[in-house]
Amino acid sequence: MTSIGAGPSSQAHATGKPAGSVGTQSAGPAIPAVSVQPRRPPGEEERRRPVPRHVACVMDGNGRWAQQRSLPRTSGHRAAETTVIDVIEAARSAGVEWLSLYAFSTENWRRPGEEIDFLMRLVSRVVRKHAPLLYARGIRCRFLGAEDPRIPVRLAQEFTDLMTLTESNRGMTLTVAFDHGGRQDIVSAARSLIRAGVSADAVDQARFAAHLPVPDTPDVDLVIRTSGEQRISNFMLWQVAYAEWIFPSVLWPDFRASHFLECLHDYRSRDRRFGGVTPQANGEPHR
Repeated sequence: MTSIGAGPSSQAHATGKPAGSVGTQSAGPAIPAVSVQPRRPPGEEERRRPVPRHVACVMDGNGRWAQQRSLPRTSGHRAAETTVIDVIEAARSAGVEWLSLYAFSTENWRRPGEEIDFLMRLVSRVVRKHAPLLYARGIRCRFLGAEDPRIPVRLAQEFTDLMTLTESNRGMTLTVAFDHGGRQDIVSAARSLIRAGVSADAVDQARFAAHLPVPDTPDVDLVIRTSGEQRISNFMLWQVAYAEWIFPSVLWPDFRASHFLECLHDYRSRDRRFGGVTPQANGEPHR
C-alpha cells in the first residue's frame, strides 16, 4: 500500500501500501461524500464516545485517482502528499494521541521497479520537507518496518534522523508503516520470545505483545481505509483486533480534514462492546 507513496495492492486479499505535493490539486471528478452511519438523536449527543486514542489510515486509491485523470500512477502518489499533511494536522487538532499511516507494505515490493524507485525518492523528499513542521507541532515520529535491505541507505538514514529529531516531543505520535507487514510483525515477536528463552506456558497475550515491534503502541481504535476497498491488507494485524472500521469511497488524494472529522464523528456514535452486550440488550435496566 503506498500513499506518501502508494496504496495497498488490490491483488492481496489479506495484505497490502503512501504519496504527493502540497498545493492545489488538479481539477477532477467531484469528491464523493464519506459514507457514515445515521446520526443519533440530539438527546444522545452527550453520551458520545470520546475521540479515538489511536487512528490508523490505509491510504488507498492513488493509482485510481491518477487513472481517472489519464495521468501516470506516479501523479497519484505525488498528489497524496497534501492529504497526508491535512490528515496529520486534523488528527492532532482533534486530540488523537496516536496516528498510524500505512505507507508501503511488504507486498508493495512486487510493483514495477520504476514505481518503487519513484516512491523511494518521493518519500525521501517528503520526510526532508516536512520534518521541521512535524518537530514544531510537537509530533513524535516513528517508522514501523523499514528493515528491507532494498530500502535506499539514504532514506533509511532520513527515517532515523526524523525519529531522533522528534523523539522528545510529547504531542501526538505519528507512526509511518513502511515496508510493513502484520504477519511479519507476529513472526518477529515469536522469534523474539524464542530467543529470550520464554517457555510456552509463560506466553500470554501481554507478554507476546511486549515482543512486537514498537511494543508501547496501543491497540488501534479506528481504521479508515479510503477508496471504498474493504480489506485489512496485512496492516497491524495484532493491533486492529477490536478496531472499528470505516470505508469512505473517497480516493486518498481527495481525502481531506473534513472527511477525517466525519469518520471521527461516526466512530463516536458507535457502541464498542468487545464481544459483550450492553445492559439494555441483555434485558436488564440500563445503568
